[in-house]
Amino acid sequence: MTTPFFTKEDFQVFKIEGLQERMTAIQEQIQPKFKKVGDELTDDLSALLGQEMFLHIARHARRKVNPPNDTWLAIAGNKRGYKQHPHFQIGLFDDHVFIWLAFIYELPQKTAIAKTFLNNMDMIKKTIPYNYVISLDHLKKDAVSLAEINLTEALERFHDVKKAELLIGRHIASKDPVLKDDTAFYKLAKETFETLIPLYKLSYK
Repeated sequence: MTTPFFTKEDFQVFKIEGLQERMTAIQEQIQPKFKKVGDELTDDLSALLGQEMFLHIARHARRKVNPPNDTWLAIAGNKRGYKQHPHFQIGLFDDHVFIWLAFIYELPQKTAIAKTFLNNMDMIKKTIPYNYVISLDHLKKDAVSLAEINLTEALERFHDVKKAELLIGRHIASKDPVLKDDTAFYKLAKETFETLIPLYKLSYK
């Protein structure tokens, strides 16, 4: 018998009113699942990359009034933090799970990474499947498939706009059957990260 990974109740956490109430539900329901799959994937990435990787689970410590609309785990090559480094993420909003490689606005070398990506467009297009999605803002739920987005424009915006971000990977709808099987979900997450590793490595060149 299969064990579900994320359940309907996990997505309903984001309907809970109040910062403390929602944070309590996130800590009790979702973060133990992040720890379980995050530990496994951190070990996998450490082996695949040949370097020690570290698991971080979002604490939402900056929030004082408004409850978070999403929550996530991050895996990065830095023990102290992840926001200033390229990092792998798994997280959820109220209607989907995201699995991706994230380059967010706090990244100090953002401009240099964007330039490298713009100079390696052919490699990126050959490496990343067209059904993967791209987001330019981690605070927004929306993402556009690689097949539909103008990648050059997206990367130029990432280069030119201080707050612009680049997140690339997969969206899994809350009702997708893969979430009903923890083994299948882990395999999908690992496969997604493996696909994104060349892009992660490219960002350090």
